[in-house]
Amino acid sequence: MILILSALLFSLSSNLDNLVIGIAYGIKKIRIDTAANLIVALVTSTGTFLSMLLGIYVSKFLPSFLSNSLGAGIIIILGLYFVIQSIFKLINNKKIKELALKNTNDMIEYAEKSDLDKSGDIDKKEALLVAFALTFNNFGTGVAASVTGVNIELTVILTFIISICTLKLGERAGNHILGKFLGKFAPLISGLLLISLGVIELFN
Repeated sequence: MILILSALLFSLSSNLDNLVIGIAYGIKKIRIDTAANLIVALVTSTGTFLSMLLGIYVSKFLPSFLSNSLGAGIIIILGLYFVIQSIFKLINNKKIKELALKNTNDMIEYAEKSDLDKSGDIDKKEALLVAFALTFNNFGTGVAASVTGVNIELTVILTFIISICTLKLGERAGNHILGKFLGKFAPLISGLLLISLGVIELFN
């Protein structure tokens, strides 16, 4: 049960940016077709796999008693950082330009720029650019999660599935109040999910 929960928390946290970019596309009436969505999911899940492989490699050089605590500690620190930055942003209504801390307003300009040919659709090439940006965003947390022992196979599978769902859900929610709410609080939720994951792994 803990194995599934840890993989699910990581996958949800790492895919909240997909939700936000999907909301931004929905607001700008930019359509994400099935092929583009699959490309994003494939690239992000591959990136998760590679980052977690690196984490397994790194953990071989760490004492067993240290690797879990170190990885969990890094995840908790990252989660706290996201939470603090998000609260600061919400209170002061300021933009924070870091890739991991986007909300809907920050992402609208990015959504327009990623539609390179201004067609109103995200094609395969444009999907690759978006996917690599999202993948880079979660590389560090993938390494840390793997060091703590989060199951790599289950995490990659869940990342693929949740990526598809969150991107499409975001696109459809883009014109609704719920979508704007989710976009505004996604970074905060992502941070809280990471903190939960780190705590679980620390005491697991």
